Amino acid sequence: MGTILFTVFIALLVIGVPVAFSIGSAAAITIAYGLGTNRLMMIIQRMFESCNSFSLIAVPFFILAGDLLSKGKISRLLVEFCESVLGVIRGGLSIVSVLAGMFFAAISGSGAATTAAVGGALIGELKARGYREDASAALIAAAGTIGVVIPPSVPMVLYSVIAEVSVSSLFKAGFIPGFIMGSMLIVIAIYQGYKLGYPKGSGFSFVRVLKSFLYAIPGILMPVIILGGIFSGIFTPSEAAAIAVVYAVFVSMFVYRDLTLEGLFEIMLGSARTSAVIMIIIAASGPFGWCLANWRIPETISSAILSVSTNKYVIMLLISIIILIAGVFMETSSAIILLTPVFLPLIKALGVSTLHFGVLFVVGIAIGMITPPVAINLFVASGITGLSLEKISRAVVPYLIGLIIVFLGIVFVPLL
Repeated sequence: MGTILFTVFIALLVIGVPVAFSIGSAAAITIAYGLGTNRLMMIIQRMFESCNSFSLIAVPFFILAGDLLSKGKISRLLVEFCESVLGVIRGGLSIVSVLAGMFFAAISGSGAATTAAVGGALIGELKARGYREDASAALIAAAGTIGVVIPPSVPMVLYSVIAEVSVSSLFKAGFIPGFIMGSMLIVIAIYQGYKLGYPKGSGFSFVRVLKSFLYAIPGILMPVIILGGIFSGIFTPSEAAAIAVVYAVFVSMFVYRDLTLEGLFEIMLGSARTSAVIMIIIAASGPFGWCLANWRIPETISSAILSVSTNKYVIMLLISIIILIAGVFMETSSAIILLTPVFLPLIKALGVSTLHFGVLFVVGIAIGMITPPVAINLFVASGITGLSLEKISRAVVPYLIGLIIVFLGIVFVPLL
């Protein structure tokens, strides 16, 4: 039954059927073959049941909050503040790109939103100052991967629901890996800055730093309010997501006054489309997950992998390779929804913490955001700059290698 399930799923993906319908159709065909067509009604029941989770409320709200910020003045003011502090260093604007990506990651919970916000604010400035456009676009796309690692994170919410792990604990565990990823990108950016002879910025000005900081305070307060509220226990991650939206709307409409009711409607419409894509995948994963559990497919896969080697590190390396490959061909949310139920029994059999696995899973899949062919961050960067995907893909290689090194460090050093 597992062979039928995965063969149908992969075949449908190959011929271009959308992920959600590939998942649902594979489950429907497997159930009809294994249990008879009279059991197909359970597909609808399982689809509704898989969406019936309070934690999933956070998904559309975090997406909306990210879209509100990426299309407003907040992202540009945060970038200006970072530039006032570090723009004086040779190639300093590259460092600003990474730091802005890290800061925006603590607000949006989305890799694409982070890339769009930072890219929209910085690409033009980088080009005007003599930075290589393809390298700059690649760096900003790579920094966008941190958007789903530093909390809040939509993929982490999805993993926590499936694996029954505390969202707050997973958020806390994402900080250090996110900072390590950012540090690696900064090191590579500084090296490239000297290698390519990037210019130094204007001289340091305390007045400029203070002025840009004061303008950016509403944006800086957002992650403080969201994450501070979650970790202090004042509100849940789902409530935090709703508060993030209210705060973003208030700041954009009444503080910076760069958002109209018409603009708000357009942003909400776009966020609804994005949320709908994720939610239909979650719904379709309900019957798919039931098939996995009913025919004990994850346990069979675990036994097969354990028969190859009983060495924990060898198996973790195999799992890591599978995650990286999945990230190349699948969208982040789809990969987490599909593969988490498959890997969990194996992870538990190895004695690996589900919290540790959740973080390394998100980091590994995030790397797929800059790995063609399904590299959403590269698509966003290409759309902003007008450069071809091939040109940006070549420029992203150093950053891709650096992030893979960080990923393997997280896999084999749980302390991180």
